[in-house]
Amino acid sequence: MHPKHLQPSCCSFSFSANFASRSIYSLMKYNFDEAPCRENTNCLKWDKREEVFGKADVIPMWIADMDFSTPPFIIKALRERLNHEILGYSYRPDSYFDAIINWVSALHGWDIRQEWIEFSPGVVPALNICTLAYTSPGDEIIIQPPVYPPFYGAVTDHGRRLVFNPLLENEHGYSMDFEGLRRVITPKTKMLILSNPHNPVGRVWTRDELSELAEICHEKGIIILSDEIHSDLLLPGMKHVPLASVSEKAAAMTVTCMAPSKTFNLAGLSTSSMIISDPGLMEKYRTTLIGLHMHLGNIFGNIASEAAYTFGREWLEQLMKYIEGNVDLVMDFCRDRLPVIRPVRPEATYMIWLDCRAMGMSGEALNRFFVEQAGVGMNEGSRFGPGGEGFMRMNVACPRATVLHALESIETAIKTLG
Repeated sequence: MHPKHLQPSCCSFSFSANFASRSIYSLMKYNFDEAPCRENTNCLKWDKREEVFGKADVIPMWIADMDFSTPPFIIKALRERLNHEILGYSYRPDSYFDAIINWVSALHGWDIRQEWIEFSPGVVPALNICTLAYTSPGDEIIIQPPVYPPFYGAVTDHGRRLVFNPLLENEHGYSMDFEGLRRVITPKTKMLILSNPHNPVGRVWTRDELSELAEICHEKGIIILSDEIHSDLLLPGMKHVPLASVSEKAAAMTVTCMAPSKTFNLAGLSTSSMIISDPGLMEKYRTTLIGLHMHLGNIFGNIASEAAYTFGREWLEQLMKYIEGNVDLVMDFCRDRLPVIRPVRPEATYMIWLDCRAMGMSGEALNRFFVEQAGVGMNEGSRFGPGGEGFMRMNVACPRATVLHALESIETAIKTLG
């Protein structure tokens, strides 16, 4: 051991924040009309435009991260940690878990325990870890398309069989097809991957819907992997219900994925949480995680997550009010000036599912039109699976002026179609 007098004068770092610090951040007014330039920062969204879209001169509204600055309280926490010059192996302190527990309780009314929380280097890795932990080659895993594309690879890349339980589309949006779900379940069905809230259609599933899903899966002995990464990104007036909170049955069969990455623009720090109350499910997950040597995480992900969940409530509320304004802009603009495009109003997330089927183009042609004629780069709907053809996913987590510029560019391009 080092002699005591050679140790740093302050050898700990935690967020046992004082009231004054909390007051500063709760009183701040954040400006989402301005965003830093992301070009030439090794940014996927901006610096890979030519590779992704075939041209660099497009407004990037595709990959799900925000163009807004990461909140100042997170940047401050990271800078403070850099005052200590050693970046060696680290662990997650009690304060890290307390921040998660308090956040989930305050925002979602779900009381969780520290022993229910385990690490994952992101939700997409978690999908794959859970496939390995809870299923075997040849087993069936159900997903509900159109849905987030990595759900597909998490199943097929590991020799499992993909089974579709497509969402039902109606004039008001989307719902789950419970009768269809019962029909596709077989003795080989071992897991269902749920998007809650749903990406890309933006649904916030109700307690009744989640309860019915849990009853069906409990009856059939099916584990539910609930991807709740967008659970904080609720449009005003909406309430997220964690699947595991609806009943004891649901809790006993649910593995929940949560993360600050989408909420606070921290995707590059690869830090998320698995919340698993059932000891048997937790043991299987943890054994697989450690077996893959993915359990340690990274210092800055730990620090950023704790800061986000400690100081982030007011910032998030202001963010979602701003996002609501962007959503309103898209809805109103399409109604008044782009009636050929029908946006599905999201209840959560900062993505909008655009129904472009009236344009009469295939997915490939539609994507090419938006890129080459309108100069707007979005996600083409067929990548989300059955039910996605003819749709585009637009990311509106950017300054309002950018959203308006993109809409006007689309309007101009559509006028050239005659």
